Amino acid sequence: MFGYYLDLARRSLKRNVALTVLMIVAIAFGVGASMTTLTVLHTLSADPIPQKSDKLFYVQLDPRKLIGYKPGEEPIEQSTRRDAETLLEQHKADRTAIMTGGSVTVEPKRADLRPFYSDGRWTSRDIFPMFDIPFLAGQPWTADDERDGARVAVIAKPLAEKVFGRVDVVGQALHVEGTDLRIVGVTDVWSPQPHFYDLATGRFGKTELLFVPWKTSRDLKFDHNGNMNCWTAVPDDEAYGAPCEWIQVWVELDSAAKVAAYHDYLVAYSEQERTAGHYERAPNVKLRSVMEWLQFKQIVPDDVKLQTWIALGFLLVCLLNTVGLLLTKFLRRSGEIGVRRALGASKRSIFVQLLVEAGTIGLAGGVLGLGLAYLGLWAIRHQPTSFRELPHLDMPMLGLTFGLAIVSSLLAGILPAWRGCQIAPAVQLKSH
Repeated sequence: MFGYYLDLARRSLKRNVALTVLMIVAIAFGVGASMTTLTVLHTLSADPIPQKSDKLFYVQLDPRKLIGYKPGEEPIEQSTRRDAETLLEQHKADRTAIMTGGSVTVEPKRADLRPFYSDGRWTSRDIFPMFDIPFLAGQPWTADDERDGARVAVIAKPLAEKVFGRVDVVGQALHVEGTDLRIVGVTDVWSPQPHFYDLATGRFGKTELLFVPWKTSRDLKFDHNGNMNCWTAVPDDEAYGAPCEWIQVWVELDSAAKVAAYHDYLVAYSEQERTAGHYERAPNVKLRSVMEWLQFKQIVPDDVKLQTWIALGFLLVCLLNTVGLLLTKFLRRSGEIGVRRALGASKRSIFVQLLVEAGTIGLAGGVLGLGLAYLGLWAIRHQPTSFRELPHLDMPMLGLTFGLAIVSSLLAGILPAWRGCQIAPAVQLKSH
């Protein structure tokens, strides 16, 4: 029976090609615009590390002075060097990673390759298992390397290929800022989107190719990228107790009980620091998971949200126009429908027949809408935005495209199909 309805739909659509094309185009433009913006929204709001996002937590403390204090306000977003290194040393979590981003000059020992800048991450060794950074060769630096500030580094595959032409470079020396760093590991490309672990150096599109132990980076005085906020007249970012926030602290906790215990530890630590005179404010701590942190930071730009609502509104307008066109088309066929009713077709069969026709229009609109969505994403990739390379139509979004087109056309066809199946056969037979 369904094949019969499809054949009737094909014949009906061929009888009025102009009207059919108009409806398909209306559905396609609405779906294409909606899927373009929904794909961007889906990409930017995705979980960057879904396998562990509920086990990774961002640490916030509040070591500021009492000046300007407002009860209930947020603690500072980053940590001071004193707090970060103390939390790392006390190691109360399953894993602890302190870090900041930076850029250094890489000086290849090749005549055909000039020195160049590379983005890096100055961090502690737990970052690799915490964030599931994949290794192609070697391994993270050792605890002794970390404690002693050894001149070692982990580099990413693109940097290894650029400098050495291969990835099996463990044990080789990378000349950075006038110093040789011994390569102990090579990672595969690792670039989670959004750049959740350090939003201060950019939210999207960041790829870091060099990892250096925290103490090593401080001993060599590597520069750092991102924000630094200080609350003294003469900030000194290298002093151990400098009152400046510029470091990210992440911890891994694999149970709710551990999360609660670590939160209590942070409160006790803050109280201890206040007693010692390092803090002036009452304990004010936050411990947010990856997705809670991204939600707090409102990672999706407001203009993307606005464009999505505008596109969905445009789809609604297209559907309303399609409703009018389908209603006109079905009512013009009142004679045909009346004859079918007189020959024994039920209201239900007429209703299903007309909905199948509307669904066929939606399917064709989905195909065209998919092409328009690809065109829209191509246009986004040529815009000067940090996330322009990220949005793409994966399999779920492809399925959603056709689903949206068919569901939209079926919704648009409900009223016209219902009106069409109400046609009385007696009236139509008398008029003929």
